[in-house]
Amino acid sequence: MGIIEYIELVFSDYTLRTITLGTAVLGAVTGMLGSFAVLRKQSLLGDAISHAALPGIALAFLFTGAKDSNVLLIGALISGLIGAFWIRGITTKTHLKADTALGLILSLFFGFGILLLTFIQKRPDANQAGLDKYLFGQAATLVESDVWLMAFVAGLCVLVLLFFWKEFKILLFDKDYAQTLGFNTKFIDALITSFIVLAIVLGLQTVGVILMSAMLLAPAAAARQWTNSLGVMVFLAAVFGASAGVFGTAISATQNNLSTGPVIVLVASVFVLFSFVFSPSRGLLFKRIRLIRNRNDLELQKTLTFMYHIVQDHEDISHPHAIKILNNFRGYSRKGLKKLIDKNYVKVEGEMWSLTEEGFLRASNLYNQNEKDD
Repeated sequence: MGIIEYIELVFSDYTLRTITLGTAVLGAVTGMLGSFAVLRKQSLLGDAISHAALPGIALAFLFTGAKDSNVLLIGALISGLIGAFWIRGITTKTHLKADTALGLILSLFFGFGILLLTFIQKRPDANQAGLDKYLFGQAATLVESDVWLMAFVAGLCVLVLLFFWKEFKILLFDKDYAQTLGFNTKFIDALITSFIVLAIVLGLQTVGVILMSAMLLAPAAAARQWTNSLGVMVFLAAVFGASAGVFGTAISATQNNLSTGPVIVLVASVFVLFSFVFSPSRGLLFKRIRLIRNRNDLELQKTLTFMYHIVQDHEDISHPHAIKILNNFRGYSRKGLKKLIDKNYVKVEGEMWSLTEEGFLRASNLYNQNEKDD
């Protein structure tokens, strides 16, 4: 299937349109909320909560005997919330750090969930078919009601973020200061954690328990590379998440035998890799460019200072000196000399050089600055 045919099908095919809209909305809401998890240094939170939701799905099936998505997701939501607040309780009431608590809850709940799924699978009166989609995700099972539910949660998430923006921001960067201002930090923390759990539970059907944490973290990690502003980061994370959902669905639909969930995660990972390399402020490429530029500037300054020491021996700063004298200086290069000429710091005639008044003043300032630093 070509890209043109795919675009036409998005508007005409119910299933494809539903999956595309669902993954886009899911990516946007998980990207927004994932920004707070990343900045709070709780990168494992999404992984722990998604795994903690698994026993809730299994128990909901055992208690009701139905494989209704809404019932199973309610079970997942309750289980995920229990796991999230257990993590919070462990970190606040014990000496264990957050990463230890996250790892404990992840292992405990996921192990219990796998045990329940195995039990269900071996029951003669129960059919486990359909429950395994929550492990690996199955975007094709999305229906219009699922998309409306995601859209409702996304809209509610935006309203809550706007209403509590100041509180979230202060809590994120200075919890102690938020307490001194009289904010109920426990309520604010519980509120944002609950929304993160809700977003993760909504994505289990699409991406699955195993990969859901990537949907929460990857868009936020990519957005973090481009800005220092929380508002811009949340917006970019939503854009990256929605784009990953749309492009991942498109790739999956146009190729054979490619699961939608894993492809979406891979596309989100490409956004992260691109951001790590090409973002102007933190990208590896531009860091390398700045490093080389700073190194070259330092070599120029050293060369200019070396010339200043030579010129100081003469009353006339325009007195010419042989270029070969510079060969004894380790930082000298023909390329560097050309840059000094371009900056009008040095004049060269034949194989002789001399400092200009501008170059002498600049070199004098550098020398005096170095003397102060020493």
